[in-house]
Amino acid sequence: MRRLRNRLAGALLSVLALSLTATGCGGSSEAAPGGGDPTSSPAGASVANRVEPLARKPEPRLPVTVPSADGERVTVRAAERIVPLSGSLSEIVFTLGLGDRVVARDVTATFEQAAKLPVVTRGHDVSAESVLSLRPDLVLAETTSGPEEAVDQIRAAGVPVLFVEAAKGLDDVGPRIEAVADALGVPAAGKELTRRSEQRIEAVRGDVPHGEEPRVAFLYLRGSASVYLIGGKDSGAGSLIEAAGAVDAGAASGLDKDFTAITSEALVKAAPDAILVMSKGLESVGGVDGLVKIPGVAQTPAGMDRRIVSVEDGVLLNYGPRTDQVLKSVVAQLHGEDGAK
Repeated sequence: MRRLRNRLAGALLSVLALSLTATGCGGSSEAAPGGGDPTSSPAGASVANRVEPLARKPEPRLPVTVPSADGERVTVRAAERIVPLSGSLSEIVFTLGLGDRVVARDVTATFEQAAKLPVVTRGHDVSAESVLSLRPDLVLAETTSGPEEAVDQIRAAGVPVLFVEAAKGLDDVGPRIEAVADALGVPAAGKELTRRSEQRIEAVRGDVPHGEEPRVAFLYLRGSASVYLIGGKDSGAGSLIEAAGAVDAGAASGLDKDFTAITSEALVKAAPDAILVMSKGLESVGGVDGLVKIPGVAQTPAGMDRRIVSVEDGVLLNYGPRTDQVLKSVVAQLHGEDGAK
């Protein structure tokens, strides 16, 4: 069942939502993850705080009936009032050129065009009442969206809910874009955006320096909630790290789960040359100075060299139309002459 399948992912998203509330990052675009200065990465390329819509705005041809990732088939008869339940799905709709139809956002939708929309979800905390109050004719959800009761309530009210498989890596960019585009009745635009996104990603991969393959550990940090985790093979960061010409240190050290609590032993075994973090997570522990005080970090090559790669929370693991910019930022910080020290 979907509930069992997504329990771990939901728990992690719940921690994120709670920590956002605890640090006062709830409803404003300024305070939400990734909503700060888009040039605030330690070094190298940054990720633009705007999405780039397709040159030609498509016109939806509806109704359509499409498969939903939860096993249902969903009929979409109108797409005038769309509510995406994640920042990543919002990004896809806006980049397809249909952002003027979006009437609400998740707290992680921090790009400029969506910033003034009302927040109806915070990570894994969907408010059915808030969503329904906006009279949506289509809700787009991740397979990790929840609680399940809230999504069921939205469906029971007669609103079509399309589930899209949660992003796990670079290979998900195209399928997620096309799933959303098909549901909106703009399949040609979906194929065009997929081509553009994949070509841009490949162009960045072509510029990755050859030779050194540093070991990179992805750390999920929320200092205000005392959450300190190291990513394993299912963290979602592996394909991004590998595309940047590096080795996923957590997975390579034998961490099979998505995330494991940080211990000195786990960090020593992972022996990362660099550490990848979300920018708000880094801020939550007091920046690089605070990060190296976490037990075990200072004893790693990354800690000793203060080699930290930081990317905005709202885009790091989205695997969507801006993933080329994310990858470019990681590559520049990881391999650039200035490093991230």
